Amino acid sequence: MASEAPAKYEDQRAVRENYFGIDVGLRVLLFVATLVSVIVMATAKQTELVSPPGIPVRVSVKAKFTDSPAFIYFVAALSVACLYSIITVLASLWVVSKPASSKLLLLYFAFWDVVMLGIVASATGASGGVAYIGLKGNDHSRWTKICNVYDKYCRHIGSATGVSLLAAVLLVLLSMLSSYSLYLRIRD
Repeated sequence: MASEAPAKYEDQRAVRENYFGIDVGLRVLLFVATLVSVIVMATAKQTELVSPPGIPVRVSVKAKFTDSPAFIYFVAALSVACLYSIITVLASLWVVSKPASSKLLLLYFAFWDVVMLGIVASATGASGGVAYIGLKGNDHSRWTKICNVYDKYCRHIGSATGVSLLAAVLLVLLSMLSSYSLYLRIRD
């Protein structure tokens, strides 16, 4: 019976280390996804010759991500999430080396992962809404679609929004993993 107890603790320790390995991997993927989203959105710009309604002359008009407050918010929010992912990767690596302080850190991870999920999801939704109007337009509001003119710009916006959706999914997984890992620690 005495030999079963140390084996049980060794199994639990191996499971915990495995969870932290997955946690670090997901946080690195979160860093990559948020960084790619920010870079792709920040490089979204295109200049085209457009003829304004009622004017027979073509004018050079530039479209860039700073033209929309939703896209500015997107870059700011995903930059915060990118910084958060760097900090939490380092914290996860620290927990692997010093597991004694992991319960409190797991609680912080569970809380802040949900906060970051809310921020990333709201930025993704705002960006997606504006991108959809750029793609389809809105006849009722007389907003014309622009993606038929600014195709490269719209591809950047759509790609950045899609990758940020992946970042939101990663944050959901991290939130679930943090909560489950915390549950395993508290249960002991």
